[in-house]
Amino acid sequence: MTMENDHGLLATSRYVPRMRLERSEVFAQHRWMAPGLKGLAKGQKAMANWDEDSITMAVEAIRGLHFDHAKVNVLTLASTSLPFAERINAGIVASALQLPSSSSVRDVSSSYRSACTELLNALSHPQSGTQIIVASEKRSPKPASASEMIQGDGAAAAVIGTGPIIASLVACHTEYADFVDHFRETGESHEYGWEERWTRDEGYMKIAVRAIRFCLEKHAVKGTDIAHFVMPAVLSKINESIAKKLGFTDAKLVETHRDTVGDLGSAQPLAMLDTALRQAKPGELILLACFGSGCDVILLRRTSEPCPGTEPLHFKSETSYLKYLSFNQQIDLDWGMRAEMDNKTALTAAWRDHGRISHFEGGKCTKCGTVQFPSGRLCVNPLCNAQDSQQPFSLADEPAHVLSHTSDFLAYTPHPPFQFGHIDFESGARVLMEFTDTDQEELHSSLSVRMVYRIKEFDAKRGFRRYFWKATPMRSTSIEQGK
Repeated sequence: MTMENDHGLLATSRYVPRMRLERSEVFAQHRWMAPGLKGLAKGQKAMANWDEDSITMAVEAIRGLHFDHAKVNVLTLASTSLPFAERINAGIVASALQLPSSSSVRDVSSSYRSACTELLNALSHPQSGTQIIVASEKRSPKPASASEMIQGDGAAAAVIGTGPIIASLVACHTEYADFVDHFRETGESHEYGWEERWTRDEGYMKIAVRAIRFCLEKHAVKGTDIAHFVMPAVLSKINESIAKKLGFTDAKLVETHRDTVGDLGSAQPLAMLDTALRQAKPGELILLACFGSGCDVILLRRTSEPCPGTEPLHFKSETSYLKYLSFNQQIDLDWGMRAEMDNKTALTAAWRDHGRISHFEGGKCTKCGTVQFPSGRLCVNPLCNAQDSQQPFSLADEPAHVLSHTSDFLAYTPHPPFQFGHIDFESGARVLMEFTDTDQEELHSSLSVRMVYRIKEFDAKRGFRRYFWKATPMRSTSIEQGK
């Protein structure tokens, strides 16, 4: 049993985009010049929609957690694919989630183990309040590269603090080593990787094994004591090799989801840890080891507290490689004159409407209870019309359903058709909104929807992107076939 003053992991979650790109379709386009990719053409990889990036996926991962927003004092966003080089990306996430303005927000990057390092520090150096660590990746690997076949899009998050914890820290160790297995220079879009054999033999099998062994020996933990082994690795079969060398004979190798999601980069450690925590029984030991310019090792003990939230299981098969290239801005298609518009963002207006834009803030009349969006000085209820009576009211988590819908094949959108309609919220508000992750034939009146934070549009001329909330259908667990 856990006590209220225990410090450790309070919750974990992960978010994976709806679409899964068939690797066989990718290989079919490269077979003529890269037949060696056939060995990687098995299964699928998670593919973000055009309006998703590392910020929007981070928001969704955190929304899957259960925590008291008012107690958050630190938010860290880890990613090697942040959209802004000079803007605190974590601040956009915090704003969308309405975290306290006093929260410390920061970005960390440069390594796939950055989120793991943050988790190690948060667990080993307790502090007051609640810390959120989220990792998110939407990378654009070079076409016909092994990375294109392996890498997937997604995010994962963890909450650390005091309370009914789901796992406690037993031991940890970190080692730095300037071992270069891959790199990407500032300003470049694609990484450059070295030979797999070199990475395996000199990196994982020496640096990672040494760090793990040191941690276990220092704290008198035997390899046979490990029940679940979490080892994010781009290379296949590394988990098995390391587990065998360290004597983890009875350890359960945690699924990497390589054939259904792909490698999630900096989000992979937290995503796999989420899987391990849901599988582990009370009292079992979970070993998380993350390699990259060194190695972080975290040993956790599962408590009897249930893991909050559910696993993301709904997805749709996607067979269009051209769509994938377009969504990742790796091919320039002719969208016609309707796409030729100047989307300059007035930063002054964006700041004045900050609450409305970032966390879907409307107004609720303190006189009659009417909810409206956007808020205004006058209540829209004709029987009230009270002046200056509204208090902030967010619609981001409000239950809602479709009242009307339209699919427009003439208006420009990176994923035709452009779909929009009126949404009725449980509170009584009614808003004209865009749909996302929606198929044309599934829209109908009374369809239950939820709100998701997405990219509204790009200002390609100035390199700026605007975010807002969109509606997406509430779906039960299922697997769809691409169309």
